[in-house]
Amino acid sequence: MNDLAITALLVFALFAILGSGVWIGLTLSGVAWIGMQLFSSRPAGDAMAVTIWGSSSSWTLTALPLFIWMGEILFRTRLSNDMFRGLAPWVQALPGRLLHTNVIGCTIFAAVSGSSAATCATIGKMTLPELQRRGYPDDIAIGSLAGAGTLGLLIPPSIIMIVYGVSADVSIARLFMAGVLPGVLLAGLFSGYLAVWALLNRSRVPPADPPMSLSQKLHESRHLIPVVLLIAAVLGSIYGGVATATEAAGVGVLGALLLSAAQGSLSWATFKDSLLGGTRLYCMIALILAGASFLTLAMGYIGLPRHLAEWIGAMGLSPLALLVALMAFYIVLGCFLDGISMVVLTMGVILPTVQKAGIDLLWFGIFIVLVVEMAQITPPVGFNLFVLQGMTRREIGWLARVALPFFLLMVAAVALIWLFPGIVTALPAKMA
Repeated sequence: MNDLAITALLVFALFAILGSGVWIGLTLSGVAWIGMQLFSSRPAGDAMAVTIWGSSSSWTLTALPLFIWMGEILFRTRLSNDMFRGLAPWVQALPGRLLHTNVIGCTIFAAVSGSSAATCATIGKMTLPELQRRGYPDDIAIGSLAGAGTLGLLIPPSIIMIVYGVSADVSIARLFMAGVLPGVLLAGLFSGYLAVWALLNRSRVPPADPPMSLSQKLHESRHLIPVVLLIAAVLGSIYGGVATATEAAGVGVLGALLLSAAQGSLSWATFKDSLLGGTRLYCMIALILAGASFLTLAMGYIGLPRHLAEWIGAMGLSPLALLVALMAFYIVLGCFLDGISMVVLTMGVILPTVQKAGIDLLWFGIFIVLVVEMAQITPPVGFNLFVLQGMTRREIGWLARVALPFFLLMVAAVALIWLFPGIVTALPAKMA
């Protein structure tokens, strides 16, 4: 069989097994086993055992469960309510007023969470009832939350960056640094859109709260101190060269536990719930990563990545044309798979092509994260849309429509980092 027929068969097997309801991680392993049995002389059994053990015992990957657990602990604290109280007085003078709390709150919480769904759910529980009570329109309030919630993937520490770093053998600490400026850029684009929307729809924006003096604003801002200290401890230890990403994740867990205890929300029940919640989520991700590692090995033995890279190289696509094609590919793939599955499923095939085109893998990691962010608000499998549907009881189609402007802003962010790659590479270059 030629490469096209083999690829078509394996893709058909992938979607057939997924469609039958089998877990994604097991599906990836199954497709890899089929590929090795039919199209490779290497015995599939021992290859599966060695590869799955190797991917599961990676030291780099230990940062992932720790960051997930940190987010689960913070999810059960009063952190979100304190953030709203600290932020609200400072945004009253901006066009759009309290709508900006969605963007700023998600930006701050993303720096201690690493999960898009956790960021969206946590900030949404705090802001949406308050915005609705004050009379802000549902479409712009929910749409801005859908878009800003994706910042949990881009602003470090990011779970998807850890997964990409392990898959592509790129320094996770440098990826974290590379995500800072693009994250701030995207948050700025979101807030800028909200300001323009508010200026064009003045009648739909409720009046401002009674003015507060500077001393009153500063007094309310004391509620931001715990989260700022935690961010400084986690990211400062990485950027200062004091700790690796894994060690910083341990610092984050300890800080989250101390913060929870100081707020009085740490009990045996919340500790157990956070630990079990983090364990469940990590086990799901680890199973996907293990299956994807085996699939990557199988693709290597079959030779598909090399042949695909040669085929694309023969097409003579410029790096820009290649990135546009990949962005369209990932947006379509995001209609069927979650972000982590998209990354681990495709890296083995895509990375040789990207390297052949001369694209920096560090820059490409941020590109991938931005494109996966788009998939978070793309129906029918947009995770943020699912989270918001559970919170608001709105239909997926309506949620996707109100999130569309923020999807387009992410496309604009991709264009900006292509035109100005220093947005991504400036901070990591200082680590070298």
